[in-house]
Amino acid sequence: MAGELWLGSQPAKGITMAKEETRPGRSTSLAGSEFFDTLQAMRRDWMARATAEIELSLKLSKKLEAADSVPDAVAAYQEWLNAEMGARAEDARLLMSNGQKFTDATSRFLSSGWTNVGMTT
Repeated sequence: MAGELWLGSQPAKGITMAKEETRPGRSTSLAGSEFFDTLQAMRRDWMARATAEIELSLKLSKKLEAADSVPDAVAAYQEWLNAEMGARAEDARLLMSNGQKFTDATSRFLSSGWTNVGMTT
């Protein structure tokens, strides 16, 4: 089984995972930690946005259920649409911000010597 990587239910022969080269005085843990911390922060941001989206939808459904007339339903939809447009603007801002953070963290991670893993110099 050495030298095999399982893909689905079939082993891919000849594919091996690169091992991190360890040298005294050289550590990628700080850059790696920063990179994964950035990914965790991005995940938390998007989970918060998904939760807010669910809450907004639930609020709309409750208002529609309580609506006694067409104008009440239209008002509920207008309120929801305004909130939805604000949420989409926040999503765009978050996407740009997280994209920049990801690019910066990736650059630092790769420039820390991670690209030389498995290569001897």
